[in-house]
Amino acid sequence: MDQRPILFFDSGVGGLSIVGPARAALPDAPFVYAADSAGFPYGTKSEAEIAARVPVLLGRLAERYRPRLIVIACNTASTIALPVVRAALDLPVVGTVPAIKPAALLSKTRTIGVLGTEATVRQAYVDDLAARFAGDCTVLRYGSAALVEMAEAKLHGRPVAPARYAAVLDGLFSQAGGDRIDVIVNACTHFPLVEAELAAATPGVRFVDGGPGIARRIVHLMQGESWSGAAEGIAVFTRLGDDECALGPALAVRGFTRIEQL
Repeated sequence: MDQRPILFFDSGVGGLSIVGPARAALPDAPFVYAADSAGFPYGTKSEAEIAARVPVLLGRLAERYRPRLIVIACNTASTIALPVVRAALDLPVVGTVPAIKPAALLSKTRTIGVLGTEATVRQAYVDDLAARFAGDCTVLRYGSAALVEMAEAKLHGRPVAPARYAAVLDGLFSQAGGDRIDVIVNACTHFPLVEAELAAATPGVRFVDGGPGIARRIVHLMQGESWSGAAEGIAVFTRLGDDECALGPALAVRGFTRIEQL
């Protein structure tokens, strides 16, 4: 049987929040998880840097692993580089977008928070999503590089003080009208990894992310495809040092038992 994998790409471990629902939906599919550890983090980089870097890396990954489908499991990379990647590669490419539409459907106060990286929340693409799907809502945004680092720390097994999560959320709640927020969009794939900690810091507020929707999209594109059973999951890093090797246990419980360097 055709054992070509589905490849997930992110700057760090955030894309694992997309892997979870995708694995539940397609338990027999072989997965490759690629992290651009040498370029991490993306959220503080310029659009030009990301637009130049991501297509080149995905071209190399496609050549090595011959995937059936690529998932750019990174909001920042998707909002900046997705059209270029799709034009360059002759295979399906799925991006991740802030889950503003489901947030608008859930909000009772009509005030939504969008929590992402600095690069994501300033994109015109987010303006368009808000206008199309949340036109009757107040949409407040906040970009946090610190929260990306906190999510990475959690998967490395390093403790993070609860007050740090509250401080990040204050970036939304302290804005005019922020006290009315009842739904927050985790607009960075790293952030669902610390959703429990965020929810504990702001009881009563709901969090949504794009993981379930991306999983449904993958299933739709893979209709009619079959696998003989999940092969060994591979995690590949653009830089493989002690920090990346320390992620071994967190990767293994998600099915990635082999680690390689690109």
